[in-house]
Amino acid sequence: MTERHRVTLTVNGTEHVLEVEPRRTLVDVLRHDLGYTGTHVGCEQGVCGSCTVLLDGEPVRSCLLFGVQADGGDVRTVEGLGDQEHLSPLQEIFSSSHALQCGFCTPGFLMLATAFLRDQPSPSDEEIREAMASNLCRCTGYQNILRAVRRAADAVADPAAEP
Repeated sequence: MTERHRVTLTVNGTEHVLEVEPRRTLVDVLRHDLGYTGTHVGCEQGVCGSCTVLLDGEPVRSCLLFGVQADGGDVRTVEGLGDQEHLSPLQEIFSSSHALQCGFCTPGFLMLATAFLRDQPSPSDEEIREAMASNLCRCTGYQNILRAVRRAADAVADPAAEP
C-alpha cells in the first residue's frame, strides 16, 4: 500500500485537507487532486515557469515542490486572480496587450507578475525584463508580455489610468 500523508492547503482562500503520496508534486496535487487546472505543467524541471504559483505570497515552481512540502501553506493559483466574467486588472491588461498567444505560459507569467508588481510597484523596464526572463514563452517574442507588465505597473502608479 502506498504511503500517504495528510496535508492541509489553503488554495485561493479555500482550505483543503487531503491525503497525498510523498512523491507527488504540488502541481500534480493542485491539478489532479484539487482540480485547479489553470496551473500548467511544462518542462517539469523548473525551467519554463508555466507552473508558477504563489506559496505564502512568494512565486514558486510547483513542479519542483512536493505537495507535502506545502503542508499548511497558502497557495494562490491563476484561478485566484479572477474568473471568466471578472478578470483581474492584470489579466485584462495581458489580454488587451496581446501578451498571450497559445496561453500555455500565461498563468505562470500572471502569477510571477502579480508577486513582482506587489513587491516592486514602480519598476524600471530593465527590472521588468529581468523578472520576466525567469519564465519562458515559445509564442509571443516577449515584447507584449513586457509591455503588459509595464502597463500594469503604470496603472498601479496612476489608478486613474485605463488598464
